Amino acid sequence: MMRLLRRLRDDQRGAQVMEYALVAGLVIVVAIVALAAFGGKVLARWQTVNTAL
Repeated sequence: MMRLLRRLRDDQRGAQVMEYALVAGLVIVVAIVALAAFGGKVLARWQTVNTAL
């Protein structure tokens, strides 16, 4: 059992995938926060442009 745990601890094959997943998750969170913060302003601008046309 201890040998299995050591082998799992030392296995680095999935580390890069986890790093990419964490970066992708962070990018998604930032995009959601930015959309929530600026979404209303963008919508108001588009409505102004639409009215002007």
